[in-house]
Amino acid sequence: MSVYDKAIDWLEEYFRELEKYPVKSLSKPGDIYNQIPPLPPESGENYDAIFQDVNKKIIPGITHWQHPMFMAYFPANSSEPSLMAEMITAGMGAQCMKWETSPAAAELEERMMQWLRQMIGLPEVFEGVIQDSASSATLCSILTAREKFSNYNINKYGYSGMPKYRVYCSDQAHSSIERAVRIAGIGSANLVKVAVNDDFSMNTSSLEEQIQKDLKEGLMPLCVVSALGTTSTTAVDDINRIGDLCEKYRVWHHVDAAYSGSALILPEYKNLIHGVEKADSFVFNPHKWLFTNFDCSAYFVKDKHALINTFSLIPEYLNTGDQDVVNDYSNWGVPLGRRFRALKLWFVIRHFGVEGLKNKLKAHIEFAHNLKHEIQEHKDFEILAPALFNVICFRYLPAGVDTNEEINRINKLLLEKINQSGKLFLSHTVLNGKYTIRIVTGQTNLTREHVDQAWRIILREAEELTSRV
Repeated sequence: MSVYDKAIDWLEEYFRELEKYPVKSLSKPGDIYNQIPPLPPESGENYDAIFQDVNKKIIPGITHWQHPMFMAYFPANSSEPSLMAEMITAGMGAQCMKWETSPAAAELEERMMQWLRQMIGLPEVFEGVIQDSASSATLCSILTAREKFSNYNINKYGYSGMPKYRVYCSDQAHSSIERAVRIAGIGSANLVKVAVNDDFSMNTSSLEEQIQKDLKEGLMPLCVVSALGTTSTTAVDDINRIGDLCEKYRVWHHVDAAYSGSALILPEYKNLIHGVEKADSFVFNPHKWLFTNFDCSAYFVKDKHALINTFSLIPEYLNTGDQDVVNDYSNWGVPLGRRFRALKLWFVIRHFGVEGLKNKLKAHIEFAHNLKHEIQEHKDFEILAPALFNVICFRYLPAGVDTNEEINRINKLLLEKINQSGKLFLSHTVLNGKYTIRIVTGQTNLTREHVDQAWRIILREAEELTSRV
């Protein structure tokens, strides 16, 4: 048996035994660290000993994101075709920073972005690049807006004498936006978090009022980040109306569809990007809900020259002379080095086919809608947000408990009990001051039975909790 067979056998056993593990690691702080020797070995060790320690010391400290009962946060899905491509990519060890360093990597990436653009319904005017995450894509978008609006002077001279820029998003938007404005030198104080409607989508009237207010005060509106699927509830902002406002006030418009953008492959969701042709950039993550291993974030821009002008810096030792006829994707983002991420997209899309991907997403959405109905029908539970896709926000309302503070305490305890059981892993948010439990039916190998089992666990833990309160 070769060393590669050993790794493949380990993976096969891992997936075969996966549902026997606790979904969430039950380790306490320091448990894993204290099992690792403080000094490295002087002599090499054989693979049997190393794999033995993987099972003994590492696996107990892993939260199993590929477990079907992982229904927390958003998924970071894998699949057989994606995993095979990742192994090939790792074996090649290619650093795909420029076309010349691996032509196949650059050209396959270009074609895969065209496939994704077609699948989700973006206009052909958009061109794409694979980033490591939506956080990086949002940073790229804000930096590009900054440079385009400053005529690329900030890159050259810094912020001296420049206007104070303002960035806008809803108060439900992802924290990566605030991180991006910090890194871009704009500052958290210049990130305006706009109020939301009852469905948690951005209130566009409030957005326009804020833009007008900033203009009167001599501030410079730079960028609006709209959400196609917020992190807490997957609420969808009015992309068309926001696009109109951005055109009216000459503001960059970035659409963050990190999780829910995958649903755009379904015809019934295409209407959610009505008006997207007015946007300047768009991102969604195949590594969340299109069964492609992390990391793989699809970032699209309407003006690739503005993006390249923001990041391109070509020292002589990287000057290959072919920049004008090929895509050197190292000039399309922050890092110079790049992995061969397009290969796993190619494997996944070819293996499942567009219809196969659609069918899996439809099943996940149907599971969520059926579960939402069961939660609504139960007298002791309450739905707290619309479930447009496959994320359900709910809370437990035991009889006789009247104050929001006590209800919040009970729901926090309920979530802790569920996660400590090892049978199911959920996460939470807070909506209008209400501690909210989230359940996401989006894991690659999820079945209806897994969802039914999750609901039984929730009911059982709630009943046991109430009996002791």
